[in-house]
Amino acid sequence: MSDTTVEPLAEQRPAPAARRRKKTHWWSRGSGIRLRIWMTVNVLLLGTLCWGVMAALELDGKGPRYAGLGRPAGAPGLGQLIHPAPPPVPDKSLFETPKGKYFGVATPEAPWSAGEVDAIAAKAGVRPTMTEYFVRWTSEFDPKAIARAYAHGTLPVISWEPWDGEDNGHTEQPEFALSTIVNGSHDDYIKRFAQSVAAQKWPVALRFAHEMNGTWYPWSEAKNGNQKGQYVQAWKHIHDLFAQAGADNVIWVWSANIVRPVPNVDLAGLYPGDDYVDWIGLTGYGTKGEASATDTFGPTVDILRRITHKPMLITETGREPSTELKAKWTTDFFGWLNQQPDVLGFIWFERDRDQGGKADWRFDETPESLRAFAEGIATVALADGLGG
Repeated sequence: MSDTTVEPLAEQRPAPAARRRKKTHWWSRGSGIRLRIWMTVNVLLLGTLCWGVMAALELDGKGPRYAGLGRPAGAPGLGQLIHPAPPPVPDKSLFETPKGKYFGVATPEAPWSAGEVDAIAAKAGVRPTMTEYFVRWTSEFDPKAIARAYAHGTLPVISWEPWDGEDNGHTEQPEFALSTIVNGSHDDYIKRFAQSVAAQKWPVALRFAHEMNGTWYPWSEAKNGNQKGQYVQAWKHIHDLFAQAGADNVIWVWSANIVRPVPNVDLAGLYPGDDYVDWIGLTGYGTKGEASATDTFGPTVDILRRITHKPMLITETGREPSTELKAKWTTDFFGWLNQQPDVLGFIWFERDRDQGGKADWRFDETPESLRAFAEGIATVALADGLGG
């Protein structure tokens, strides 16, 4: 190797060390730069965290889907997003024995629309304390629906229907025959539903397979290949699966139809027993020439009181259009309700034909019916959103 080759290499050896000294010197004296870098990184991480929390809350134009019982759904501040303080979960006993009567509604957008609840409150003069909605067995349990109901101060009432809707056969749907529930064919779905109900913890009123004494649903014992006794078997089977899932936050609502259209059906034979039921539900609409609630509900209530002493809830009601009788029936309904200590309240089916009703059942169909409703409900001592 020649001297000309070695010499330049010898001259270059100190350079790396010098660069290292220069780098070390810059870092040791650059604490301000390091601090700014550290703060920038943390701001980015904090922003990402906040974005994730807001996405989880599913913020919309009216605030988060979950804002707690009876509290306005306003967007939380930054401190709430970083350290959210969940509201306490009430025990279902607060709802089971309310101090007043429930005013519930079944609306086209229940339980999602706070605007609907606000509009009904403005018309009625008082806020609803229940929202009822319908879930087919082709849909999973959605905890966001429960959160939304509580966000506008209402107890959610789920009408849980074992079918795929009337478009696929109003009464004949063999895949949802009562025998398929009893033999466990739907257990995977039922268990998922029950586990989800248990996991969200908040009380839920569950109205399974309502109007079972009628002939218009595939869970009727008179249809769909069903046999006598299978309705009770199906109810108990589902109840047991919910108990196994730890879903003790469910208020079980056994909900019959008034006997007017089905006078010969034995209601006692369809009742699963007091150990499996919390509330007795009752569907009844004022129709034809009926001018009083006693005409509509009286015969069925007498039968139910002979079967059980469980408290009752009118789970669907309304009055079909009538220039004179609708307002008269509505006025009488509230007088009747105030005289029934074992009736917890009612859910008004606030829909017309375009919204899925068989008639225009809305209490505000006419100025006269609206006035009768507002004046009548003002005489009722109502429960608040916590059953108080």
